Amino acid sequence: DVSGALCISQAWPGMARTIYNDHKRFLETYLTPYPGFFFTGDGVYRTSEGYYQLTGRLDDIINISGHRLGTAEVEDIVNHHVAVAESAVIGYPHEIKGEGKMLSFLPQNISPEAMALQWGETLAAELQELISKKIAKYAAPDYVQVTQANASNTHTG
Repeated sequence: DVSGALCISQAWPGMARTIYNDHKRFLETYLTPYPGFFFTGDGVYRTSEGYYQLTGRLDDIINISGHRLGTAEVEDIVNHHVAVAESAVIGYPHEIKGEGKMLSFLPQNISPEAMALQWGETLAAELQELISKKIAKYAAPDYVQVTQANASNTHTG
């Protein structure tokens, strides 16, 4: 098992070839970090069986009170919870900390009505505690939002 940056060794028909009016930035971002490879900007995990799992953007960092925290590591912890189908972590401007963090998640097999009535606050507190234990207290989100599935996050949408 190994993890690292996802890089591609050969060109493909749909790949980007430049950034409009900034070819130097394109070279510095995608071709210079790993010479001879195209750097996608994504992290990846490869199992001993040879399967790949994308772990998130490597450049998606939130700076909370001087602590640099990758959103993917928080999402990974939350997504392992039995009641969570998907999650997303975003930063927002915070007057004291510089950036704050909000967690939004899609519940697994729980109706939105039941989530709102019975599980919302309990699960939010449970997820905040889980993040605090697995990473650190500063990593726990300031806000937790329950979302519901719609056509835009289905496999065909």
